[in-house]
Amino acid sequence: MSTVGQESVVAQETVAGSGTGGGRGRGRPKGTWTSVAATRTPTTLVVLRYAVLVTAALGVLVPLTWTVLSSFKSQSELAQRPPSLMPKSFAPTNYTEAMSRFDFGTYLSNSVIVTVGATILTVVINTMCAYGLAKYNFRGRNALFLLVLAMIMVPLQVILISVYKVASDLGLVNSLWGLIIPPAATPTGVFLIRQYMLSIPDELIEGSRVDGAGEFATFLRIIVPLCGAPIAVVTVFSVMWRWNDFLWPLIISQDQSKYTLPVALAQFSAEEVVPFNYILAMSVVAMLPVVLIFLFLQRYIVTGIANTGIK
Repeated sequence: MSTVGQESVVAQETVAGSGTGGGRGRGRPKGTWTSVAATRTPTTLVVLRYAVLVTAALGVLVPLTWTVLSSFKSQSELAQRPPSLMPKSFAPTNYTEAMSRFDFGTYLSNSVIVTVGATILTVVINTMCAYGLAKYNFRGRNALFLLVLAMIMVPLQVILISVYKVASDLGLVNSLWGLIIPPAATPTGVFLIRQYMLSIPDELIEGSRVDGAGEFATFLRIIVPLCGAPIAVVTVFSVMWRWNDFLWPLIISQDQSKYTLPVALAQFSAEEVVPFNYILAMSVVAMLPVVLIFLFLQRYIVTGIANTGIK
């Protein structure tokens, strides 16, 4: 009887196990569409969203790829109809000849000095201005902030003559300081950092003052370390703006020794036969630092903008 009872129990457990396994098998969602795992079929909205993102990515990458490949082509290859995508040779002839045609080292050093100097000055001025607008209560603060926002809508062309007159009176014309100081304060940077500072609790500042820290020490030791993300965003934007700036350096620099790379590249357009192969080669060299900086700091851009209230 005991043997029969044990066999009965084993049989019942076997049936129960198979039933449970069958239940798991029946309850498991089947793989659908082209998925390997057990996932749901993507909706039309998801497919449309990915299609738009892929199209936008191709819209950016295709011209960039064409520029890099065309920088290795000769004048005859660029004039070929229909145009070909791949160059006949990847020899860096265009790069070496273009650098020998003009003082590339001087223009590159000018761009680096202007970009680094203007970026440091922009970060310092915008951070201090944003701190005052976010954490100090004074009469007219909101009106002043609205005035800063209104300056975002004013293009440089509108105030160009006035800014040039001020720069001329200060002796900044035809000098690298004239390229660094006038465009240092940017209302966009003030807005981004100020919006982030509004989320910092005032208790941190009050506690620092109670501990005996001065205003500048509170700003430098408490506020600035907490604003790393928006400061990184402003830094990246400032590097891109100053490195690619053309109009203001063209007007303020009257000597070729003060030209930056974008202004120097425009010299090729003044020749009788425009060397597009040299222009493309130097354009690749000019945009390479900005692309590398953006690739390394892109996560700070996403984080900083997401935390400033811009959705």
